[in-house]
Amino acid sequence: MARTWATLGVDLHVEPAGPGVRRGLTEALREAVRSGRLAPGTRLPSSRSLAADLGVARNTVADAYADLVAEGWLTARQGSGTQVAGRAVVRPAPEAAPPRRAPGGPRYDLVPGRPDLASFPRAAWLKAARRALAAAPHEALGYGDPRGRPELRTALAGYLSRARGVRADPDRIVICSGFSDGLTLLGAVLRGRGLRSIAVESYGLDVHWNLLHRSGLRTVPLPFDELGTDTRDMAGARAVLLTPAHQFPLGVPLHPDRRAAVVGWARRTRGLVLEDDYDGEFRYDRQPVGALQGLDPDHVVYLGTASKSLAPALRLGWLVLPPSLADEVISLKGEGGWSTGVLDQLTLAEFITSGAYDRHVRSARLRYRRRRDALVAALTDRAPAVHATGIAAGLHAVLRLPPGTERAVVEAAVWQGLAVHGLDRHRHPGAAVAAQDALVVGYGTPPDHAWSGALDALCRALP
Repeated sequence: MARTWATLGVDLHVEPAGPGVRRGLTEALREAVRSGRLAPGTRLPSSRSLAADLGVARNTVADAYADLVAEGWLTARQGSGTQVAGRAVVRPAPEAAPPRRAPGGPRYDLVPGRPDLASFPRAAWLKAARRALAAAPHEALGYGDPRGRPELRTALAGYLSRARGVRADPDRIVICSGFSDGLTLLGAVLRGRGLRSIAVESYGLDVHWNLLHRSGLRTVPLPFDELGTDTRDMAGARAVLLTPAHQFPLGVPLHPDRRAAVVGWARRTRGLVLEDDYDGEFRYDRQPVGALQGLDPDHVVYLGTASKSLAPALRLGWLVLPPSLADEVISLKGEGGWSTGVLDQLTLAEFITSGAYDRHVRSARLRYRRRRDALVAALTDRAPAVHATGIAAGLHAVLRLPPGTERAVVEAAVWQGLAVHGLDRHRHPGAAVAAQDALVVGYGTPPDHAWSGALDALCRALP
């Protein structure tokens, strides 16, 4: 086949201007290097390739290259082609400058809800990705089913049934781009059904409440006590968002009587429970609390995610939908083009079916338990006035503080180089519950080698 401009070399966007083709090309290349658009070490097209692209004589390009080599902007060596000189003086555009860390910024991240990214199973994930891509049918690379890839939906149905007690049909599982994506989708469907409000827990994440607000739903906080969210009086509610296995952030599981009460309410009123099972894989001192969805799959939407067990950057979450809701959610997702990366879906499916996901979760569970144990031991030795609660599961602990000290302790933590949340940050503005002074300390994020230093800094900040 004859070689044309479309088959030659690498692409380079350059616009010669000014008097004379050679002079214009030389100046355009010089400015591209000077401004930083062509970084040091960038390989340029051959003179033949660039000449064909620009529709000029090859000698014109060769002469322009030679001029810039002589000036020191480019280098040319036999067998290596022409490159931007490594010693070229570059004036980067202001927006290209890397962001600077603010002076005195946090040294240790103890914000709850984040995993240890350093422990992401890169080698095992890469192996799974290679196997998944090699086995993927050609049609997998198209637009596909709005529910997500059938390989992942099938793998999740088996895993969730086995590990979390979820009754899942692959046809009623929808893959989404993380929990927030799934909650936004559900909020839009509920608003389309005519709902004006949704019940939520008195403590939770403002980002979730804000997503529901943007969907047009008002959030109404439920009472909360030592048994968890009080679901005994749900009069007037048509939907509720709960974290029943491990309430965020207070860490208590929903009491069995309260679980029965919310399921009974849903059955009587045809209400809908949105179950956020954000860290159900991680439990330490108790038997696992099964998903609420297993009690009534016709009235509970199960929301899960790989953000805590693997990494938030994967943007992989899932909805297990009741039959009465499935068609509406799938239709809306398809109409809106709410897509989720297929290659990561295929990789996670392979990761689950090969057993690598279970192995990773068990390893992570042991690692996080060691950190939690070290936290409890440090508090006992160095801050006996502070009591840790909500520690039987999850990736965070609630440190109960003396009354009136939360703000001062948070400020002291900042001085110690810690990013940490006070409990008041997670209290719904409309919650009718007494304020409690506490820190919500995530022990998932710091890598193993930094955990002892983080504990030292935390104990220095505590009363």
